[in-house]
Amino acid sequence: MNTTTYGLDIAKTVFQLYWVEPSGKYFNRSFSRAKLIEFLATREPGRVVFEACGSAHWWARRLRALGHEPVLLHARYVRPFVQTNKTDAADAKAIWTAAQQPGMPVVAAKDESQQSVLVLHGLRMVRMKMRTMLINQLRSFLFEFGLTFPKGACAGLHEIVERMAEIEQHVPPMLLEFVQMQLQSIERAEEEVARLDQRIEAWGRQNRSCRAILAIPGIGMLTATAMVATIGDARTFKSGRQLAAYLGVVPKQTGTGGKVRLGGISKRGDPYLRTLLIHGARVVLSHLRRKNQGSWSETLAQRRPTNVVAVAMANKTVRTVWALLAHERTYDRDYVSVRPA
Repeated sequence: MNTTTYGLDIAKTVFQLYWVEPSGKYFNRSFSRAKLIEFLATREPGRVVFEACGSAHWWARRLRALGHEPVLLHARYVRPFVQTNKTDAADAKAIWTAAQQPGMPVVAAKDESQQSVLVLHGLRMVRMKMRTMLINQLRSFLFEFGLTFPKGACAGLHEIVERMAEIEQHVPPMLLEFVQMQLQSIERAEEEVARLDQRIEAWGRQNRSCRAILAIPGIGMLTATAMVATIGDARTFKSGRQLAAYLGVVPKQTGTGGKVRLGGISKRGDPYLRTLLIHGARVVLSHLRRKNQGSWSETLAQRRPTNVVAVAMANKTVRTVWALLAHERTYDRDYVSVRPA
């Protein structure tokens, strides 16, 4: 029995669906949201292919509930198959055509809890940026009145609070009220970050995958929860190298005439998660240097800059994460991989 493949171009209100019947007749129809769900609910189970864009993971869960198999493709892989001007009908046909290509990479659909954790991470990141901006703005305002404070969020903020009496003497009365307002905004941002951290940690403690990768050096609760929520099902990736490429911690490759050249890291994927991984790698490298351990990293550091070594360590961490999650193993520091015959 041949399974029907549908190319779906999703949007907010208008949805375009392209499919080919077993008889060879093709259809390219436009639906509203309700009409599309009603139509697919009456069809035989098939493959519904669409781009991994806004609301795509919600659609994946909804289509799976209707009995269909959702397939998410990166928009960059679909664009080359648009044969004419960009329209909804052309996009739906291009999605259907891209799905027919063998070996086409797919994106793992996220469940509701994984999406929720990513939202918490996004809220936390915005509040951390707001906190930093508020502190830097307050420091710069006070500097205009001859007051200097040390760098760093914690040290600078602590000294500002400790020197409030001095600030009241140097800052004009018309600004003192707003200095207090700025400090209250900073405190409120810190409280919100603390609540978000508690919610993220609570989810991580309950998630089996998070607990498994927390044992890996360089991975804390923030990195573990962001990693599990971002990659979805690790078995979607064929290897640890493919996962590392998905997160952008592998070298860019350019080549012609049979010669391949390696450049800097590709920086593809989620920059937030990549930042967490590289910062964790720096901590591991610093710890290994203090303990005089890590012959692999020390040998690499003799030939490459520090940043290159940190990215290489992050790459190694990602591959370890894939091995644990894809094969459901536990972390063993002394594990030695054996190349299959």
